[in-house]
Amino acid sequence: MPRGSFLKRGSSGSIDFVSPLPCPFNYGAVPTHLGREGDLLDALVLGPRLRYGTRTRVKAWGAVTLTDRGLSDDKLVCSHRPLTQGDIRKVLRFFHFYAKCKGLLNLVRRRPGRNACEGWCSAAQAFARARPLPAAWTGSPVEF
Repeated sequence: MPRGSFLKRGSSGSIDFVSPLPCPFNYGAVPTHLGREGDLLDALVLGPRLRYGTRTRVKAWGAVTLTDRGLSDDKLVCSHRPLTQGDIRKVLRFFHFYAKCKGLLNLVRRRPGRNACEGWCSAAQAFARARPLPAAWTGSPVEF
């Protein structure tokens, strides 16, 4: 999902939902690891807008843990430069707001479960909770 996009896509490339607000970050996934909910490990890349489908290697400086419908999942926060405290505050502010929006969307979709931003953790902690992508993986087991 390029920075500024309104379309949120899943790991299959299909559109999950159309956001009323543009995403302030480039939002993608690590193609070699699964997050705790069984989908590709999410990663956001700070910096200029990247085209849809761009593959890049960039350092993960930390992660945000988000709970959506009771399923906790980490989102790596990546950048070509070290993060500032302002960067971290901006990311956390976005995900606190995003969790509230997802909670409302899930209510409309009649999908129960808690929605919340659980806060910041290290990239090492997020990778420790992730698992390598199995060869037989065919997509997320959770409907988003």
